[in-house]
Amino acid sequence: MEQSIRDTEEPEHALTRTLSALDLTVFGVGVIIGTGIFVLTGAVAKQQAGPATALAFVAAGIACALAALCYAEFASTVPVAGSAYTFSYASLGELPAWIIGWDLVLEFALATAVVAVGWSGYVRSLLDNIGWHLPAALSGPDAAHGFGFDILAFLLVLLLTAILVLGMKLSAHITAVVVAVKVTVVLLVIIAGAFFINTDNYHPFIPEARGTVSSEGLKAPLIEVMFGYQQTTFGVQGIFTAAAVVFFAFIGFDIVATTAEETRNPQRDMPRGILGSLFICTVLYVAVSVVVTGMQKYTRLSVDAPLADAFKATGHPFYAGLISFGAAIGLITVCMILLLGQTRVFFAMSRDGLLPRMFSKVHPKYATPYRSTIVLGVVIAVVAGFTSISELAALVNIGTLFAFVVVALGVLVLRRTRPDLPRAFRAPWVPVLPVASIAASVWLMLNLPTETWVRFGVWMAIGFVLYFLYGRAHSRLGAAEGDARTPPPAGR
Repeated sequence: MEQSIRDTEEPEHALTRTLSALDLTVFGVGVIIGTGIFVLTGAVAKQQAGPATALAFVAAGIACALAALCYAEFASTVPVAGSAYTFSYASLGELPAWIIGWDLVLEFALATAVVAVGWSGYVRSLLDNIGWHLPAALSGPDAAHGFGFDILAFLLVLLLTAILVLGMKLSAHITAVVVAVKVTVVLLVIIAGAFFINTDNYHPFIPEARGTVSSEGLKAPLIEVMFGYQQTTFGVQGIFTAAAVVFFAFIGFDIVATTAEETRNPQRDMPRGILGSLFICTVLYVAVSVVVTGMQKYTRLSVDAPLADAFKATGHPFYAGLISFGAAIGLITVCMILLLGQTRVFFAMSRDGLLPRMFSKVHPKYATPYRSTIVLGVVIAVVAGFTSISELAALVNIGTLFAFVVVALGVLVLRRTRPDLPRAFRAPWVPVLPVASIAASVWLMLNLPTETWVRFGVWMAIGFVLYFLYGRAHSRLGAAEGDARTPPPAGR
C-alpha cells in the first residue's frame, strides 16, 4: 500500500491534482445519468413493478449505497488511480488485483463503445427529424443490414480521447457544462410532466402478482438454473425483480474513485463526490418514475421511449424532441467518463508492471497518461464503429457487480490486517455493511443470463493466461522476487 502511494510521487508517472469535490460530483452525475433514466423506467413499470417502480429505484439505490460507502473508505485511504484495481492490490494482493483490473478493462471498454453507439442512434434520429440522412453504410451494422461502419460513434470516441489527452481540468469543465444541460433537461421534463399527472394512474400502486417470468436455455438467469427460481411479475417480489434491472441505471459512480490521484483533497472530497452523485441521481430517478407512471397508465407505457411517448400521449410532442436532445447530450459525458475510467485503470496496471510500463508515462505538458489514452481511444473507436448494441452489454453489468464484491471484501480484509491505517472516512457498521454489499451484488449477478456468465468466464480465462505469461514476471513484485533469488556477484 505504501509503495502504491509512493508511486504517485514519481515525476514521470505522476498525475496532477486539480479536481474538487464539486468536480467529482459532476463526474458522478455525468456518468450515471444516461439512457437508463429515459428507457428503463417504462420497461420495468410495464413488466415488473407498475407505479411502484419508484420503490425499485430506491431499493437499487440502497444496494449501490452499500457499495459506495466501501468505495468511499478505500478512495480516501488509498488515494491512488485505478479504483477497485488499486484497492484490491493494496488489500488482497497482486493476483486478485490483476483479476479485477482485467475485469474493469472489459467493463469500461465495452461500456464506452456501447454508449457511443447509443449516442449515435439518438443523433441520427434527430438528424432524420430535420431531413438529414446519413448513408446506411455509415450508420452502423444494423442500419446497413450487414457490413456497416458507425462513423458518428467512431468520431465521438476520437474527439473525447483528444479532450482527455489535453488535461483533466479541460475534461472537468466540458463535463460540467454538458451535465448542467442534461440535468436541466431532466428537471424540465419532471416539472412539466408533473402538470399532466393523473392520480388514477397510480391505482393500484403495487399491482397484484401475475405469475412468473421464466426463460429457457442459456438466456435463463443463473439463479433460475441453480435454484429453480422464477422471477415474479408485479407484487412485492416484482419490485425486487425490477430493482435488479434498474440497478444498471446506477452503474458509473465507481468511476469517480478512478480519479483519486487527481483530486486535490481525496481524503475529504472522494466520499463527498461518490455519495453526493449517487444521492442526486437516486432522487432524479425516483422523480422521473413517479412522473411517467402518473402521466400514463403503466400498462400502456412504451418500453423503448416511455417519457417521450408519455408526452406524446398527452398532446405535447415538443417535449419528446427535448428528451431526445437531452439523451444525446447526456450520453457524451457518459462516454467520456467511462473512457476516463478505462485509461486510469490501464495506467495504474502499467505503473505496477502488470502491463507494459510505457503506458504509464504521462505527457510532459498536460500531465495525462497520453499513451494509454490514445491507444485505448483508437481501439474503442474502431470497436464502436463496427459494434451494434446487443446482449454483450450485459458484460458491463457483471463486471461492475464483480468489482463491488471485491471492494467490499477488501474493506473487510484491510480492517483486520491494517487496523492502524489512517482512514479519513470510515464506512459504518463494519463488518455488517460490507457483507450486505457482497450479498446484494451476488444476488443481482445471479439474476443475469447464464450466457453472460459464460462470456465473462472466457474473458477472465484470457486474463489468467496473460498474467502468467507476462504480468507475473514483469510486475514490481515479480521483479523484486527475481532480485531476491539472484545470488550476489563473486567477491561481494
